[in-house]
Amino acid sequence: MKLFVRYSVLIFSLFFVACSSKETINLPTVAELNPLQNGKVFIYRLDSTVITNFSKSLAIKSYHAKDSIADNFVDVSGKQSFKIYRYITDTLQTNPWIYNATFFVSFNKNNIEFTDNNNLRTITIASPIKEGTQWYGSKYINAPNTSADYYFLKDWFFEIKNADLPFTVKKGTINNTYTILQADEADPGGPLNPSLPRSYRAYSVEVYAKGIGLIYKEFLHWEWQNPNNDGAYTNNSYGIKLNLIDYK
Repeated sequence: MKLFVRYSVLIFSLFFVACSSKETINLPTVAELNPLQNGKVFIYRLDSTVITNFSKSLAIKSYHAKDSIADNFVDVSGKQSFKIYRYITDTLQTNPWIYNATFFVSFNKNNIEFTDNNNLRTITIASPIKEGTQWYGSKYINAPNTSADYYFLKDWFFEIKNADLPFTVKKGTINNTYTILQADEADPGGPLNPSLPRSYRAYSVEVYAKGIGLIYKEFLHWEWQNPNNDGAYTNNSYGIKLNLIDYK
């Protein structure tokens, strides 16, 4: 009887290890989730949220954005990196593309780092690429105190959600996508009440498709301050939404 029990436990253990190994093998790598190559181009609908009306309101301005993978190199820390140029034009693409920004994306085995045109570096993707994986995405943001412009980015922990599910963008429904929730904060919750002394909202999410890359991004941060009943949005209130139109 004891021999049978031991044999059964051994078989179960081998089965569990085999299943775990199979699950690990089937998980995409960080490079598969954002497979950048020289010459690759992504076209997005870009909706930019800006403050207007003497900082009393927010408005959305829409463009088309073209992200062009311009060069690859090894950075000073030894990571394989890519330089990305962004160009924008009107939503009908009747005007010439105008240079807008430069970004850098760096790869290692376990994560991907993104550096924007303000030299803000975040860890956008981390392994294992599966539901519930979390990491300290904004660990490189230098915001020592509340007076820093990007203090609101401090201590953002990213999480993979809706792993390996379809997601619909302007190009259509794309399979094998992974949503990365970066932030979802509000104080207080609900719509803005301009009579309150202070209100705050931060929401950030990116969606990547296996074998394609970034197909959707939404970022919104605003802070409303109302001293002496003369409310206004702070200067670091802004937003951006990218929605994939096409890629090649």
